[in-house]
Amino acid sequence: MPAGAGRFAPSPSGDLHLGNLRTAMLAWLFARSTGRRFLVRIEDLDRVRAGAEHRQLAGLAALGLAWDTEVVRQSGRLERYLDAVGQLRARGLVYECFCTRREILHAPTAPHAPQGAYPGTCRDLDEAGRQARRRTRPAALRLRADTDRFTVRDQLHGNYTGMVDDMVLLRNDGVPAYNLAAVVDDAAQGVDQVVRGDDLLSSAPRQAYLAGLLGLPAPRYAHVPLVLNPERRRLAKRDGAVTLGELVKGGM
Repeated sequence: MPAGAGRFAPSPSGDLHLGNLRTAMLAWLFARSTGRRFLVRIEDLDRVRAGAEHRQLAGLAALGLAWDTEVVRQSGRLERYLDAVGQLRARGLVYECFCTRREILHAPTAPHAPQGAYPGTCRDLDEAGRQARRRTRPAALRLRADTDRFTVRDQLHGNYTGMVDDMVLLRNDGVPAYNLAAVVDDAAQGVDQVVRGDDLLSSAPRQAYLAGLLGLPAPRYAHVPLVLNPERRRLAKRDGAVTLGELVKGGM
């Protein structure tokens, strides 16, 4: 029997709609059907809406999606993320970046890189250049990647090769970035099975590559189809996405 775990990791930025709950149920089923523990992690480093976590957990419980350990909150694990950045920095794999989102969006990129991919603007700044930029803007910390592509194996999509760029590790406000926090937490919690929406498939190569640099095992991935509206777009509130609480209030 596998000794690992699966997980569901919502951000407490609002109530879970039925599409989110379907993904949670699939993650729970994947874990239970393979003899794994099922964990819930609250990814509360960024957007947090008052009361959202409580309602999210209540929704999971109402569907019988029981979890096996205490709920973990990323806001209480900052030292772990900073330690990971320190490990990479000691190996020369971290550099300061002063670019704004607008600058990145409008910068020229490699011929086949998607819009918004980091073009390496600050990668080779010398100390004088860094000092000049520090006077006008605090720095984010980026990974100095040594590849631009990485391949993962997905249970539903097969081999998937995606882009790896110099991803942000710490934002310029000191908040750890999603990719770093997810990688560190999955390894620390013994998560070896990640079931989530296929809108996050492109994140898997970045995360698996980063895990390797940190000497951590990458989990097995299964990126499940999202619930879509009639126009084949991701279900959202404007499309009539409803929460479990709204269905109960409506008598369903």
